[in-house]
Amino acid sequence: MRRSRRPIEVFSLSFLDVISCGFGAIVLLLVIMKISEPSVIEETTRDISLSLASQTTEISALKDQSAGLYRTQEQLQDEENRLLEQIADLSRRLDEAREIQKDVVVERSSQEAILQQFYRARQDLNEEMIRLQQQQIAVPVDAPIGGIPVDSEYIIFVIDTSGSMQQFAWPAVRRKMQEILSIYPRVKGIQVMNDMGDYMFSQYSGRWIQDTPARRKAILARLSSWTPFSNSSPVEGITAAIRRFYEADKKISIYVFGDDFSRGSIQEVVDTVDSINRSLGDGSRRVRIHAVGFPVLFGHGGAELNVARFSALMRRLAEDNDGSFVGLTEL
Repeated sequence: MRRSRRPIEVFSLSFLDVISCGFGAIVLLLVIMKISEPSVIEETTRDISLSLASQTTEISALKDQSAGLYRTQEQLQDEENRLLEQIADLSRRLDEAREIQKDVVVERSSQEAILQQFYRARQDLNEEMIRLQQQQIAVPVDAPIGGIPVDSEYIIFVIDTSGSMQQFAWPAVRRKMQEILSIYPRVKGIQVMNDMGDYMFSQYSGRWIQDTPARRKAILARLSSWTPFSNSSPVEGITAAIRRFYEADKKISIYVFGDDFSRGSIQEVVDTVDSINRSLGDGSRRVRIHAVGFPVLFGHGGAELNVARFSALMRRLAEDNDGSFVGLTEL
């Protein structure tokens, strides 16, 4: 006999319980999420703030590093400029050395050619010419020219570069230097200083300039635009020249160009020069001192006294040191 089945109730109490529990769980989850939202936002905001602070610190560090790199770049640029200047100076010195070397080679060639011509000429001399040659009167090498002894192997120019000399006497200074150089066809060394003891060519400070035609041209050319500071007193230049270049085995002449002596004691200068330019055994001096006075300040009121002081000083130094003083009467 078939049993009858109980009808199934769709909306039974159990089903409603399940539905109610699930709904309650969903509501609880929503409540929990709403409560935790502010804390999550706060943590996120804090993390962002910390990240921004860290990035700001990194940006400041990068700025400091960039400034340091810029300073390093400037220092490297300055060092590069300094090295470029040194390279340019060394290149200029190298060119001058090459020029001097060329002059030496040309001069040797010229001397050798002259010697060859001389030997050929001697071979062509007949007995009569030899006899006449033997009768010629020999002129001493150290014979004075115009009253100025020219036996020195080295010459130093000490030139007053003051404003009065530059403005009024400079063309005459250049002419007189050229005239003096012409009476020394060949010397072992030349030097040019101003009355303060400053050198015309700084690369030759404290050493001799080799005498060549090119060097003489360079000296005369440089003289036209050479304007170092001067206190219009020849004392510093004379004493500096003697102290630096005096040697017992060298014959040296100093040529002083100036127009006045404005300060200091004449006797004190004479005593100082006498102490450093010592007398030799025969009473002569190894360094001769010559002077040329330029009539720049004649007729300038009180300046004439300084002109007279310069003349008195140079005349005494020339007399005591085997030299000559020439006072020009016109420019």
